[in-house]
Amino acid sequence: MDNVVNATTYDIRALDTLGEEFILFAAVIGVVLLLRGGKEEHGEVEDDIGSDLVRVFGALAIGATILVGLWLVAFGFVTPGGGFQGGVAVAAGALLLYLVAGHDEWSAFGNEMLLDPLKGLGAGGFVVIGLAALVAGMPFLTNFFSGGNVGTIWSGGSAGFVNWAAGLEVAAANLILFAEFLEEYIVPIARRA
Repeated sequence: MDNVVNATTYDIRALDTLGEEFILFAAVIGVVLLLRGGKEEHGEVEDDIGSDLVRVFGALAIGATILVGLWLVAFGFVTPGGGFQGGVAVAAGALLLYLVAGHDEWSAFGNEMLLDPLKGLGAGGFVVIGLAALVAGMPFLTNFFSGGNVGTIWSGGSAGFVNWAAGLEVAAANLILFAEFLEEYIVPIARRA
């Protein structure tokens, strides 16, 4: 593995990284439970984005932000980046949809019924990859694939899968947080205006 930071993160600090993953998982659950008061059903919210120029450049920004996030996850073990940074960037790109298009378009990305299983899949995938190394007779989260060609996407071995699991969990967790904040604070204010 080329990246000393990620080699340290996955090979030496594996349990610490797993702990960070589940701290975020538990923190999102806690925040969602605190934010959820008596949730009333919201009707339609009027979206006041009148400028076509804002919509066009916003749509370009959405695509660029999500693409950068996916790149950070995919090449996190070759360059500075990884699942946490890439997951936050992907979630930020999806949040731009709310700013550019409005609440109705955003609500498809803020669907908790879709995001909860993805968050669990990412956190669980991290553990499964670590356990696969244990089953193979190696320490937890040790690279159990060959190193591949230096500087390529395949050079990280199993670290690439860990990055994707972390990226999935972080992106889904942040989208759940964004959705709760929007539903509890922004949508009611927009409805009163």
